[in-house]
Amino acid sequence: MAVIGIDLGTTNSACGVLGEEGVTLIPNRLGDVLTPSVVGLDSAGKLVVGRTAKERLINHSDRTVAAFKRLMGTDHKVALGRQMFSATELSALVLRSLKEDAEAHLGETVTEAVISVPAYFNDNQRHATKLAGELAGLKVERLINEPTAAAIAYGLHDKREGNFLILDMGGGTFDVSILEFFDGIMEVHASAGDNFLGGEDFVEAMIDSVLKEQGMGRDQLSPRQLQNLTMQMETAKRRISQHPEQRLQLEVGKQKIEWAATAEWFEKLATPLLLRSKRPIERAMRDADLPPQKIDEVVLVGGSTRMSLFRSMVGRMFGRLPSCHLDPDTVVAMGAAIQAGLKSRSAALEDIVLTDVCPYTLGTGVINEDSPEQGEYFMPIIERNTVVPVSVVRRVWTAHENQTEVRVDVYQGENRLVKKNVYLGETSVPVPKGPKGEEAVDIRYSYDMNGLLEVDVTVVSSGKTHNKLIEFSPGALNEEEKASALQKLSKLKFHPREDEENRALIARGERLYESSLGERRETIARLLGNFDRVLERQNPAEIKKARARLQEVFDELDGEDWI
Repeated sequence: MAVIGIDLGTTNSACGVLGEEGVTLIPNRLGDVLTPSVVGLDSAGKLVVGRTAKERLINHSDRTVAAFKRLMGTDHKVALGRQMFSATELSALVLRSLKEDAEAHLGETVTEAVISVPAYFNDNQRHATKLAGELAGLKVERLINEPTAAAIAYGLHDKREGNFLILDMGGGTFDVSILEFFDGIMEVHASAGDNFLGGEDFVEAMIDSVLKEQGMGRDQLSPRQLQNLTMQMETAKRRISQHPEQRLQLEVGKQKIEWAATAEWFEKLATPLLLRSKRPIERAMRDADLPPQKIDEVVLVGGSTRMSLFRSMVGRMFGRLPSCHLDPDTVVAMGAAIQAGLKSRSAALEDIVLTDVCPYTLGTGVINEDSPEQGEYFMPIIERNTVVPVSVVRRVWTAHENQTEVRVDVYQGENRLVKKNVYLGETSVPVPKGPKGEEAVDIRYSYDMNGLLEVDVTVVSSGKTHNKLIEFSPGALNEEEKASALQKLSKLKFHPREDEENRALIARGERLYESSLGERRETIARLLGNFDRVLERQNPAEIKKARARLQEVFDELDGEDWI
């Protein structure tokens, strides 16, 4: 039974499988290898995922949601019509769609997957990703960091020994990893990043600039107008390198304006974000204790690294052009598929020994006698960028007279005060009464390749050990809540696969109609009406021919400057 590799992305997701001939990227029901990470419900309450849902973002913004990966590991919920969904549940719907596409392509049931996560995802976000897989009907025993997956896909393990810097900027996150390959081992030396920096932020900066110029705020736009503006700015961003000046027609509040998106304007907006991206690069270099000249190759991953401004910045930092000959949108899925092949012991793959690192410092709180009003100090136990799996023990002593219990709070982060770090959970152990500082407790943290943390607390005087697997996570579900979520998601049905291409094309036409004016709008309405009539006749050959013709017209319209 095949184990698939999945890249669950902020903007797009993809999956693949390793066979005798190498990695095969699995096409979705529309024949695309990229599935937009967008989820919606239609008027009948049926589920739409991917390209069809993305086309509905403008017309049906109250029933469609995107970019929810940024909410993973939180308890925030979003509305789809009258129903509320967590980011974990929405991710599960995307994963379920990918699972069904894989089963249709492979002709067999798929029950297991390796899923990629940003290297800088914290423990909460990793748990949420595994839970999403479980809700989608997938067993996820292995998570792989996206930069590590990209390195495997690039075949860096097949090249000369050396140090490699992986820069992964997608729609919502930016990851930096430094890897070394030697003696058949791929070792991650350092990870850093920014969970709130990606292509979406460049688009947001463009929107803010337009609205500021018009003296308006986002609250003055309808959801449809805001989504329309977002999609036009996204298109302008993607084309700015080849088209340094683009004329856009925008609907802003009650106004219809023409806007010139120029390369100079975009560079000014992008500069603060590019400076933000330099910080984690420099931090990873410091943590790995490597100067730029010791990096043998710089590899770009993620669709947002296509921006010429980003590539120029990286080129200036390292004095060379980065490697980007593989498709940055699918390279992580390819690496995840190879790792999945490793897991299933594929005969087509030679073993690679992978080591990874803990992306955040993990520790506990200790009494702050210097400034009690500031709260507890953070005592690191496992430092960030420690190679995993790892097990580290630290000893503490009782802080009060006749203390009968020691509570070990578990945090991750880099601040000296625990209140500014991320709380992961706690465990308490009883201790014999005695004078302050007499009773000792050993705290052992064990952290594995999947980002799972186990805490052992041993009372030194008795030798008794208390064990706890830290599974606390905002938005996490208990067994009853998990069963309820599974029931809710199981009620959401996809449309028949054979209808999906027609639905996607109609949704695209509606989006183009909404963003057009005058004769262009009338033309689109006429084309959609003609296509509706063809569908009513239910002649498969005629529908296929009409769909191809309409697709060609929409491609031309989408290519015009003033979309």
